[in-house]
Amino acid sequence: MNAACPPDILVVDDAPANLRVLVEALKARGLRVRPVLDGRQALEAARAQPPSLVLLDINMPGLDGFGVCAAFKDDPRLAPIPIIFLSANAATDDKVLALAVGGVDYVTKPFQVEEVYARVGTHLELRRLQDELDRHNHELEARVRAQVEQISSSHVATILALAKLAEFRDEDTGNHILRVQHYCRALATHLARTRAFGGTLYEGFPEDVFHASALHDIGKVGIPDAILLKPGRLNPAEFEAIKAHTTLGADTPAAVLRVYPDNAFVRLGMELARWHHERWCGGGYPDGLIGEAIPVPARIFALADQYDALRSKRPYKPPFDAERTFTALTDGDGRSHPSHFDPRVLAAFVVLAPEFAAIHARLGERPEG
Repeated sequence: MNAACPPDILVVDDAPANLRVLVEALKARGLRVRPVLDGRQALEAARAQPPSLVLLDINMPGLDGFGVCAAFKDDPRLAPIPIIFLSANAATDDKVLALAVGGVDYVTKPFQVEEVYARVGTHLELRRLQDELDRHNHELEARVRAQVEQISSSHVATILALAKLAEFRDEDTGNHILRVQHYCRALATHLARTRAFGGTLYEGFPEDVFHASALHDIGKVGIPDAILLKPGRLNPAEFEAIKAHTTLGADTPAAVLRVYPDNAFVRLGMELARWHHERWCGGGYPDGLIGEAIPVPARIFALADQYDALRSKRPYKPPFDAERTFTALTDGDGRSHPSHFDPRVLAAFVVLAPEFAAIHARLGERPEG
């Protein structure tokens, strides 16, 4: 026991003689003792200053010991405090009930002071060891969390660097990856908050979509430069070739997913790479999926990607401003049509359009650094 700050024992008994004996005996052992005469006073004293341990009589007027113990266990601050019951009733039923409501021990009256002190000492030591174990566990959890975050950050940085290898082959895409990452996170956060998909978007979904969206065009590393970098529009054969970037990009995360089927991040990367060119109304590629058959992350990305494509300069078109892009997405203009997008995602974009414009203004057209 810490002599500088000895344990604080709350003793609850409606018999003054019992209180006096217990207080004198425990103080003689160097413990701090707070005596109270009933259950209500015990709860008030504990809530004002939680004790290290409670010695608790059962048979008291008003709130009895079982009720006091139950109230302790209902209070998160008081629940861990060990409670030793004191009672003149030696019946097994009372002992079982005392332990069932949360007591750690049971001493029958008339008690021997040495026995009470021995049990108090045992449970104080158990509490100290439990506190020490909890402290070590919290420290270990913090260290593991920090290591996981460090590893995760390294993985994300590596993934982003690899994804930008594909992006840098196309000189017209600028900060495309960074912009669509932020568009996707904005949409996913709004959709999760408004429960547009019925609560199916898990807590970390917006951040996972943010990072996984960097993989959407990774398959372009397999497209010949003559097609990928061709100025002007592609002919039908070239367009078929470039469409293969979706399946090429999905192959690697799909292989990883077979080994780690529960990895949500890898699953998102595979879904985004393969299906980000699908359309809600059908007619997209590579699989011509329609409506709910398209994974939610790909539906979110499809709008983010189209917004960025319209806002960006291409060899065959000038960049659209925010207003013209909004009109193209919500009303249609030949390149885009509202039917291409999940209505819930489009509705979220209508709300977030100013935020999209701010993201585009902040990240601009050229790669940073």
